[in-house]
Amino acid sequence: MSSAMPGDMGGDTPMPPRERAWLAALVACAALAIASAPWALGVPALNFVFKPLATLAIIAHATGRGERDGPPAAVRRWVLAGLWLSLAGDVALLWPKEGFLPGLVSFLLAHLAYLVAFTRRQRFAAWWPAFVAYALVAGLVLARLWPGVPAALQAPVVAYVLCLASMAAQAAVLWHRGEPRGRVLAIGGALFVASDALLATNKFAGPLPLANLWILVTYWSAQWCIASWLAPRASAR
Repeated sequence: MSSAMPGDMGGDTPMPPRERAWLAALVACAALAIASAPWALGVPALNFVFKPLATLAIIAHATGRGERDGPPAAVRRWVLAGLWLSLAGDVALLWPKEGFLPGLVSFLLAHLAYLVAFTRRQRFAAWWPAFVAYALVAGLVLARLWPGVPAALQAPVVAYVLCLASMAAQAAVLWHRGEPRGRVLAIGGALFVASDALLATNKFAGPLPLANLWILVTYWSAQWCIASWLAPRASAR
């Protein structure tokens, strides 16, 4: 992520100073959280402190966008709900074994919250090719991971993948239908799928090199994109 990246991913409007500050905070916190890995600094305490702080920086970014009153306010509330649920998932996954199922449930609810937000802008599955594409991706990922998924986790994992794929597909629907900042939203959905595919591969199919680097960079990029889908405030334009 770059501090020069505009909120609409490609427009000419410069990022307001407030958003630039939150992006800088996100990058700093993300770097310190990633550096906690054994292949870097090897200081687990950094992850406990800076992983939640990175997501909080995205929540702060989202809080400064969107409308507080009128019909768009419901969209903003659901996006913020998704971000707070994601934060709960981040905290749960600080304990990878004990917290995996609570984290999975938290992120499943986060994707449902995002899906509600997106369907307030376009009817669910209004562009079916996006859902077909993500169904194929989800099927391929599940087929690759299935032998390593414990029986007790198979149903929650399938439910999670369905919610994740539906969220990402609906984000693509908004892009296809010309939603303002729809491209950044579709990118966010795709990055979320990539991040979770990497996380699941690392957990169920075998360790990946520099796993937390790739998982967390794609994850926080996805969340920033979703938050940036909310309209800028009039005072910040």
